[in-house]
Amino acid sequence: MSENKALSKFQIILMAVAAGASVANIYYNQPILKEIAASFNVTESKAGTISMLSQIGYGLGLFFITPLGDKLNKKKLIITLLSLLVVTLLLMTLAVNIPEVWALSVLIGVLSVSVQVILPMAASLDPESRGKTVGAIFSGILIGILAARVLSGFVAEWFGWRYVYGFSAILILAIALLLQIYLPNVKNEFKGHYFQLLQSALLQIKRFSVLRSASLTGGLLFGVFCSFWTTLTFHLSGAPFNFHADIIGLFGLVAIAGALMAPLFGKLADKGDANRSLLLAVAMVIVSLLLMIVWPYSVTVLIIAVLMLDIGIQAMQVTNVAMIYTLDETSHSRINTIYMTSYFIGGALGTFVGLLCWQHGGWSWVTTQMLIWSLLALGIVLKSRR
Repeated sequence: MSENKALSKFQIILMAVAAGASVANIYYNQPILKEIAASFNVTESKAGTISMLSQIGYGLGLFFITPLGDKLNKKKLIITLLSLLVVTLLLMTLAVNIPEVWALSVLIGVLSVSVQVILPMAASLDPESRGKTVGAIFSGILIGILAARVLSGFVAEWFGWRYVYGFSAILILAIALLLQIYLPNVKNEFKGHYFQLLQSALLQIKRFSVLRSASLTGGLLFGVFCSFWTTLTFHLSGAPFNFHADIIGLFGLVAIAGALMAPLFGKLADKGDANRSLLLAVAMVIVSLLLMIVWPYSVTVLIIAVLMLDIGIQAMQVTNVAMIYTLDETSHSRINTIYMTSYFIGGALGTFVGLLCWQHGGWSWVTTQMLIWSLLALGIVLKSRR
């Protein structure tokens, strides 16, 4: 492939699928935590740590690996990460104890960051329709996150949780081969060494107030997202629902409908309506949480709330990403590093706090703390508008 050519529709679809399949590996564990706990005879709390460790690994990969997208050949970096991910997934199918699962979960998180090399790469290759392209790629990411729950719940229920990771290894290998054939090479501008690259990434925080506010709102709302999906497994598996893993996974299908709206919010950002999109996003998340607080045991209300929650978080993410990619064409990977590191630190904290609240106060504590995070995000958006 020649350098810096605009992306074709096929390439955008392929990159969206690759992004979704890669990031899905962080979330396969969420509907199957009870199965993993049972297989190793450990508590739900110890199994729940798997979700947090995956997100911590992803955060480490974001900060220490994704800035390399501004220095190294992006295509080679993506293929290398995916190849190592295949090996790690195969090792997960052979894990013999919970500490091995914890260690491999961190490594899976680190190696899944290829998605955050793909995203800025797509944005840089299609500047005329950046919001729309970012929306399409991010649709793939969110569908991957949400479909992961459906797939892992079904596979674990019928075949066992280890098969989830075996299936993923085969899928990632196939995608890596397709990317090797069809992904373009991209010329990079950064000429300094690795530590200068990391230092330059940190300098982006000082440079752009838009990046600072986007990072805070992104981290807060993704914390809500992760807190919700991690504890939902325990909420639905207990009374009065008593659902099994395959049924719990089906709730991801509801949320996929929200993920399909990503290109619409990307178009809004392209038209300069970013602030309005952000306000709408946070408002939808807050309303969804109020519904869950008032009607905690209604399946119908929960389905509506899941749809609203995911549309809101989806709108926030696509809008934020489209905004930060307008800041500096030569620093996309470093800017993306700061934003997404904040984003997944928020996710890891949300998972941790959600598990604590579940242990000590059940679903009511979980939904209350998520509402607090959402109100903080609303305050930041309102301040940014002023």
